[in-house]
Amino acid sequence: MFGGDFQNFRLVQTMMLPAAFARFHNRFLSIMEACVQQGLAKAGSRNRLTHLGDGRMDKHNAARTAWVRNAIGLIEADFRRSSDTHLLRIKAPAFGGLDIYLKDESTHPTGSLKHRLARSLFLYFLCNGQLGPGTPVIEASSGSTAVSEAYFANLVGLPFHAVVPATTSEQKIREIVKHGGAIHAVSDSSKIYDEAEELAQQIGGVYFDQFSNADRVTDWRGNNNIAEAIFSQMECERFFQPAWIVCGAGTGGTSATIGRYIRYRRHETRLCLVDPKGSAFYAHWAGEAPTPPACSSLIEGIGRPRVEPSFIPTVIDRMEVVEDTQSIAAARALSQWLGRPCGASTGANMIGVLRLAKAMRREGRQGSIVSLICDDGHRYSDSYACDDWLRSKGLRIGDAQKAIARDFGWHDVAR
Repeated sequence: MFGGDFQNFRLVQTMMLPAAFARFHNRFLSIMEACVQQGLAKAGSRNRLTHLGDGRMDKHNAARTAWVRNAIGLIEADFRRSSDTHLLRIKAPAFGGLDIYLKDESTHPTGSLKHRLARSLFLYFLCNGQLGPGTPVIEASSGSTAVSEAYFANLVGLPFHAVVPATTSEQKIREIVKHGGAIHAVSDSSKIYDEAEELAQQIGGVYFDQFSNADRVTDWRGNNNIAEAIFSQMECERFFQPAWIVCGAGTGGTSATIGRYIRYRRHETRLCLVDPKGSAFYAHWAGEAPTPPACSSLIEGIGRPRVEPSFIPTVIDRMEVVEDTQSIAAARALSQWLGRPCGASTGANMIGVLRLAKAMRREGRQGSIVSLICDDGHRYSDSYACDDWLRSKGLRIGDAQKAIARDFGWHDVAR
């Protein structure tokens, strides 16, 4: 009861309090909520020390162990219900000898690719013994990971706190709150890491730190990770082994998983990473001199102002820098073709696909290219899909959108 009241206070705070007091007010409520959660947590939720004599000690706690087993069971049951995501074949009449596929990660229960990461993070910290009844979970996120983590926290009955940039879309904020999460908005997006770590220390919680842990929490050798799923779903296709897989990088976890899996299974497939202009990943991969952290891209979910610990450059064969205008234009072109909205990170993927398809056509090569629909485009109804928003950012995408549709051959052709 109290946790819900504190979340309501936070929502009121974001609408009514002056900005100068917002941070203090939000942090005060977090500490108060932590006190309530600790009071509500059952006695014995922590491991107890039992001295057995002769240098022996027992820290087993039956109640805590039972809770962890139940939490893991709930997550596994959710996984079995949701099964895997669809692999869509995208017709592109301009590229007759090429087959293009998109793995539709928007069909996860929380509407994005980050559902996989959130599930893996919860299992990782549960199996490490770091989560118990009432443990607050904290994450720094641009939005989508926080939505998915709020979902799993709610599933297992843990309080969740999302530290997000103040520019995070309103729809993502609403989704986090819908799943019971508390919002901590930070004006400087480069500070979300420090804010999340500080908050975890203050309220006695666990900071999941997706940016450091994304590459380690997923079993890249298999266990139904996204790479294994792609190759399994491609088995009956004309060009069953993709020439390219294209993805973006936010944490770097997806590219790390796919790149490692390709090498482990000795596939000839190559990995292409798309990166928004201004992101730190490309310069690091290319060996260029680092620039001050200032990723000014408008594309949520990919590109970072710093090179994240989970980014593994050595598994990437090619990188493509994509302008925001191109990403948004491609997202709109694909949305029109599919008949449903897609986000701009998916648009960036499509620019990478288009460039590779043109290169293969010039070389006279046939084959397949696989990429991802990263998330549900409805959560960008007030940004990428909004003409007024585009004008407010000084973006003109009409000509680019038409050109991209023409390049794929998406004119008056049945889907």
